[in-house]
Amino acid sequence: MGGQQSKPNEITLNEKAVLGRLRDLQVQDDEYIEVVSDAEKPHLGPLIRDAEGLPVPVLQSWQADILKDPKNKLALTALSGQNPRQVLVSLPTEIADQQIYNIRIPFEGAPITNQRSSGRCWLFASTNVFRVALMKRYNLESFELSQAYLFYWDKLEKSNWFLEQIIDTAGEDLDGRLVQSLLGDIVSDGGQWDMVFNLVEKYGLVPQVLYPDNWSAMNSGVLNTVVKTKLREFALKLRSMINSKNVTAAAISSAKEKMLREISLIITLLLGPPPNPEDEFTWQYNDKDGKAHQLKINPKQFAVNTYSNDFKFVTFSAISNMISLVNDPRHDTFSRLTVSRLGNIVGGRGISYVNVDMDTLKGVCVKMLKAGLPIFFGSDVGQFSDTKSGIMDLNLFNYDLGFNTSLLNMTKAQRLMTGESQMTHAMVLTAVHVDEETGKPVRWRVQNSWGTTAGDKGWFVMSDAWMDEFVYQAVVDQRFCSKAVRDVLDQEPTVLPLWDPMGSLA
Repeated sequence: MGGQQSKPNEITLNEKAVLGRLRDLQVQDDEYIEVVSDAEKPHLGPLIRDAEGLPVPVLQSWQADILKDPKNKLALTALSGQNPRQVLVSLPTEIADQQIYNIRIPFEGAPITNQRSSGRCWLFASTNVFRVALMKRYNLESFELSQAYLFYWDKLEKSNWFLEQIIDTAGEDLDGRLVQSLLGDIVSDGGQWDMVFNLVEKYGLVPQVLYPDNWSAMNSGVLNTVVKTKLREFALKLRSMINSKNVTAAAISSAKEKMLREISLIITLLLGPPPNPEDEFTWQYNDKDGKAHQLKINPKQFAVNTYSNDFKFVTFSAISNMISLVNDPRHDTFSRLTVSRLGNIVGGRGISYVNVDMDTLKGVCVKMLKAGLPIFFGSDVGQFSDTKSGIMDLNLFNYDLGFNTSLLNMTKAQRLMTGESQMTHAMVLTAVHVDEETGKPVRWRVQNSWGTTAGDKGWFVMSDAWMDEFVYQAVVDQRFCSKAVRDVLDQEPTVLPLWDPMGSLA
């Protein structure tokens, strides 16, 4: 049929010569270039191959090749004897990341707080933002709001939230991803900004001296273990009841209430009974001039009564208008996101994110700091950071020098997609250093909640490049946002599944 060859995959002598020459070229291993003939090209469709093991002789040859290099012998001696990060730390980076800033809020609040062995960073970061207005209002030198107070109510509310989700998903497969995700980290210590707002709106705030941390607040592991075990037991009972015949809504509600009374007992015995949000408390304090004062007020009124002339933007009304800007490169910029079934208070505000590019997020942060306002933000704090020095910088550790490979080959989106990174910790921004020539941020000042032994007496420094890669959220007053950002709030949100990395709780 015509002049075409009947065997198109057969290779001519000339083609063989060309292919042979290509194979003779010296190609570096790390370029991953392979030249194949048409006959060797795989067919379209699913890849068919057998799994391959690791032959011991091959492994031995790899090790021999490694130890042929004197540099690797030196690295082995250095890296195997102590913390590799201490060996690989970059001195020039430590020198460059100084606590020097040309834009700084005038009042940062004190003291440095300490969440101890708990995951309450979001409650510490948020109360550290709230306290600055209260400290100005009451002329205080040092002040903490009770994180344990919000922690108590959050545990109880999350327990109720969980049981309601279990009731709503009773028809779903127990082994399915949704129910298994619900059964995972049931009453996490972590949370999000909208969840803090829900707690403060319903329960208010109290000074720490009236409800201080006890052992279980500072070491939440036992509390969480006991509560999670009981809630998983209750989940099975509720699913069984709902899937049986002739069950009534009233019976389910009655059973759930009995379960929550048990949870309430556990939480109260471990954390202690908190102040009633509706009852008046008496707070006695000395102002920074040494003058004694007494205030009688209930927690909800105390939370609303935060106005001061110096911090007119940090009122409860302003706090209610704050929004979470996030940077999730997997989704379109200037889009609204939410997370399905993520929350703490039934009937409260849902999780809402405005997805923007990092330049937009950082631009609003600079405006907030210029106005003298602290900023709650969420990041993946364990990446390229050091607790002792308090430095967060992509160049802090010379992994390239130590292991002859880079740990920054993935994009921010790829790290999210593969589970390499997500929001893990909430802290507070109080200052930024901006390059006078370019107008671009260089480094940011961070107030952490790991006590004064971490960082520079509790303060951390974050390079702007680190912020680009590992900061995911900043909570800002929408009055500092452009119209384009505010208009996103009117959009229908993209609903992310519960297991999405943006559903992680800081």
